[in-house]
Amino acid sequence: QVQLAESGGGLVQPGGSLRLSCGASGFTLDDLAIAWFRRAPENAREGVSCISSDGSTYYTDSVKGRFTISRDNAKNTVYLQMNSLKPEDTGVYYCAAQPSHYVCYRGLYPPRMSDFGSWGLGTQVTVSS
Repeated sequence: QVQLAESGGGLVQPGGSLRLSCGASGFTLDDLAIAWFRRAPENAREGVSCISSDGSTYYTDSVKGRFTISRDNAKNTVYLQMNSLKPEDTGVYYCAAQPSHYVCYRGLYPPRMSDFGSWGLGTQVTVSS
């Protein structure tokens, strides 16, 4: 089974940057689809980004050009580099994983919560002056 642990959240000013990390155990990253979801206060979770087992990526429109998802297979870690942060990016960010070669296939569709069987506990990101 996959176990996930997020880190890197915190308080940052608008326009600043933050890098989130998701460490995975139980599977090697090249067998996993990994996604980042976020939940703003009082809002439902939304899919922010995902990376498939073959490296295809997806970004929701609101973060395109600002966020980058990447993998370091040797460290079994997925990163979400967040630049030019806005107050609207505030929320709890969750890492999710699924052993699948089809989830996030070709990066064509948003990640769905139901596609992911393993979840981290979340890390708080606050963008505020």
